[in-house]
Amino acid sequence: MSAKRGRVLVTGGAGFIGSHTVDLLLEKGYDVRILDSLQPRVHPRGKPPWVPPDADFQQGDVANPNDLRKSLDDVQYIIHLAAYQDYMPDFSTFVHTNTESSALLFELIVASRLANKPLGVRKIVFASSQSVCGEGLYRCAEHGTVTPAPRSVAQLQMGEWELQCPQCHQAMKPELIPESVCSPGTTYGISKYAIELLADRLGRRYEIPTACMRYTYVQGTRNSFYNAYSGIARIFAMRLMHRLAPICFEDGQQLRDYINVKDVARANVIAMEDEQIEHAVFNVGGKRPVTVLEFARLMIAEFGSKLEPLVPGEFRLGDTRHTVSDVSRLEALGWQPSVPVEQNVREYVGWMRQQQVSDEFLREADRLMRSQGVIQPVGAA
Repeated sequence: MSAKRGRVLVTGGAGFIGSHTVDLLLEKGYDVRILDSLQPRVHPRGKPPWVPPDADFQQGDVANPNDLRKSLDDVQYIIHLAAYQDYMPDFSTFVHTNTESSALLFELIVASRLANKPLGVRKIVFASSQSVCGEGLYRCAEHGTVTPAPRSVAQLQMGEWELQCPQCHQAMKPELIPESVCSPGTTYGISKYAIELLADRLGRRYEIPTACMRYTYVQGTRNSFYNAYSGIARIFAMRLMHRLAPICFEDGQQLRDYINVKDVARANVIAMEDEQIEHAVFNVGGKRPVTVLEFARLMIAEFGSKLEPLVPGEFRLGDTRHTVSDVSRLEALGWQPSVPVEQNVREYVGWMRQQQVSDEFLREADRLMRSQGVIQPVGAA
């Protein structure tokens, strides 16, 4: 083990954010251990080629006590990125994989102390999500700031996309979302908010410093194109590779702040290394608001296509209207997003062109989401 830097356990280290975080840790001189289940929806072909030989790879389930305990030996830091993400309504899996595994980390650390064989864990960095904030923060011209409830299915079925003030029912303007906003509207978001609560309460009680990172729309190479949750870049790129126009849900005017995965990896390591951070939550976003239609046109331009985005009047349950994070708290640590959205698109398209990508995964994900009622047309009631 490196005498200077120590050993870091990265759960989910074979995945998208995890693998880039592993690369950065190795570059900085840390010893790295990876615990990853190689979940078939994300890694149907097994361990991916980007898992470095310099890392100690262990295949296992983070929610399995034996697998997780084995991975904790001689570890000083933990970056807990393993998670279940999908649009499917298998609600218990979100809580089991995401929340229970986080509670299990504390359980194992506390048990080791009770056995007088304490683990040497100095800090845990948890993957959270902007989904913790639900619809975020808005301002009503008459009633001030509002943290709105999720839009109802009835509202979406009528094609009324914008958030309205609950008091005067006038349209509101979105504000930058600070870390103080906590109003998850999906089971995935609830599972992540529970992680934040566990990290704060148990971390303080047992004097284990923690940091929770609320990622927004992360993009870049190695973003799995197999599962439905992989995001807008994967969906648009796969359609354009097969000469199909990108489909924009709602009216395409949703605002998003896209962040490159390498900037996310830097944020993870900064939070891990900063000794002043003990129990904190940080937004990790790209700062620049971009509409879904703008993003579609950027992707079309990168492909050199003459197709136009499609806006068929459909919506996806669980989507938020506008999400742009306030990242000033993370900026105060010296972090800045460094990769513009155009470069995000360029990198991802270049990587996708090197892969053997069948439209089978795209069509199957779409079929499943429609059969489960996740994607619905306007007027479906």
